[in-house]
Amino acid sequence: MKRFITKNKWISALLALLFWAALWQIIYLAVDQDVLIASPADVLGRIGDLLPAAEFWRTVSLSFIRIFGGFFAAAAMGAILAAGTAFLPSLRMIIAPALSVVKATPVASFILLALVWLRSSQLSLFISFLMVLPVFWSNLEAGILATDRELLEMANVFRVPARKRVQEIYLPSILPYFVTACRSGIGMAWKAGIAAEVLGRPAHSIGKEIYNAKIYLETVDLFAWTLIVIILSMILEKLFLFLLGKIRMQHTGK
Repeated sequence: MKRFITKNKWISALLALLFWAALWQIIYLAVDQDVLIASPADVLGRIGDLLPAAEFWRTVSLSFIRIFGGFFAAAAMGAILAAGTAFLPSLRMIIAPALSVVKATPVASFILLALVWLRSSQLSLFISFLMVLPVFWSNLEAGILATDRELLEMANVFRVPARKRVQEIYLPSILPYFVTACRSGIGMAWKAGIAAEVLGRPAHSIGKEIYNAKIYLETVDLFAWTLIVIILSMILEKLFLFLLGKIRMQHTGK
């Protein structure tokens, strides 16, 4: 039964992919101007040319390191802030308004402001960190506050060490919220980071390749790099959530 459901999912995904590819081809033929829209075949061919190149992998790797450096830094800082605000309501009164401002401000505004203070190579790391930080903070704080109070009271009665409480009580409660934060944050960090690269144009970055393709009217390259960004985002999200699922199973048995 499980194999049948999995097979159906793959078939559905393939049919959806073929539908959108066909629609793309129809639009390409209707517009009939290569400078405005590239054909699916040309874009796939260009991706095929890029993949064997060492410079392509260097560009992708450096963008990944910058953006996910910000993502993991946001996860760590979000956990620290969540622990602080969950146990110190007075600290929440200071932190919550600042993070609300971050959530409400357009990412382009932060990018342009950050360009005044930071080097272009640091920009995508900072922007991805800033955009994802409120997501981790709000979710992890909710996870801490949702911890079973009866278990905590029992831990107090039996004088369970703090480290054991974190491992056996808090972590199982927080993990589902952490997974939710990662699910929302990965795509957000990736999009915000690439946007920062487009405006900052650091050397060896996906954003710079997208910017150059737009400036020089290389429509095939523009579509190819955009498709690469989408594919990488989907792969990274699936891979990361798969690893988190394995970790969650080890801690909760579910």
